[in-house]
Amino acid sequence: MPRYKVAHIKEQGVDLIIIPLSDSFRFKSNKDKNQITNELQMRASNAGLAGTVVPVWNAGAGRMGFLAPRNWQFFFKSINLQYVYANLNREIYW
Repeated sequence: MPRYKVAHIKEQGVDLIIIPLSDSFRFKSNKDKNQITNELQMRASNAGLAGTVVPVWNAGAGRMGFLAPRNWQFFFKSINLQYVYANLNREIYW
């Protein structure tokens, strides 16, 4: 049964569901990343969480990788994994 801790936050009046994934996520193809993100979005919605799912991962060299809508790029470049871990406040599983 997959289980993910998530940071369900409101930023600039918008709900975001930030989901830390394993470091191996960065090596997946764009197609696989998008499929996984779509699955997580569906599961988060089914769990009653409103907002856009943004997967994040350790990109190496102290950087955080993320797959976010273009209008959220600046915000996600301004935070790091420590911020995400400090804001984990929900869990989704199926």
